Amino acid sequence: MIDVRNLTKTFASHTAVDGVSLTVGRGETLVLLGTSGSGKTTTLKMINRLIEPTSGSIRVDGIDIQQQSAPELRRRIGYVIQDGGLFPHYTVAEAIASVPKLLGWQTSQIEQRTYELIDKLQLPKTLLSRYPSELSGGQRQRVGVARALAAQPPVVLMDEPFGALDPFTRKHVRRELFGLNELKETTVVLVTHDVNEAVELADRIVLMNNGRIVQTGSPSELTHHPINAFVKDFMEI
Repeated sequence: MIDVRNLTKTFASHTAVDGVSLTVGRGETLVLLGTSGSGKTTTLKMINRLIEPTSGSIRVDGIDIQQQSAPELRRRIGYVIQDGGLFPHYTVAEAIASVPKLLGWQTSQIEQRTYELIDKLQLPKTLLSRYPSELSGGQRQRVGVARALAAQPPVVLMDEPFGALDPFTRKHVRRELFGLNELKETTVVLVTHDVNEAVELADRIVLMNNGRIVQTGSPSELTHHPINAFVKDFMEI
């Protein structure tokens, strides 16, 4: 579903991402793991062109992302950030409906999809008229996921999606969300620095350091067969 080749991003004299190549299979959850400044978020943001690469290529579902406009690309890719990333002046219903409206869905289709998602995410219908400031952190994160899934995108990108939640809520929300069949059938790329989160959620982990990939493999492979001391120490955090 995603094919990244020799991706590099340089800011002034600093190379944030240095020759990264990776693939993500259809329906796979790939976790970009690493310390702050390792290049994982920059890599993620280049997939939906929030950041333009200095060099290299990215193909999503077989199409080079440079062959389509950035807004068109983003309508086909769900995006979730800390605390849901919701606009404060949009109600929950308006937030979930935003991308389907841009894609020209009929009002009845949007309403049906909205009710379907809040039911799956165990959110009460009374929240639909509320604003983000009136929601708990866990509710905001669920709404953020609902918005990202609303138009049934083939790819969802998640940048530290649970980072703003307390440890108890974080654990329960991520288990609840990744238990959804809908999310299991979607290609997901998730950024985190939390080893336990990566091991719990990933089909494969890409461990990065200083803008480069150090090791790629299943959680078990990185935990039990680290290729060097850095991987061993990091996975023991």
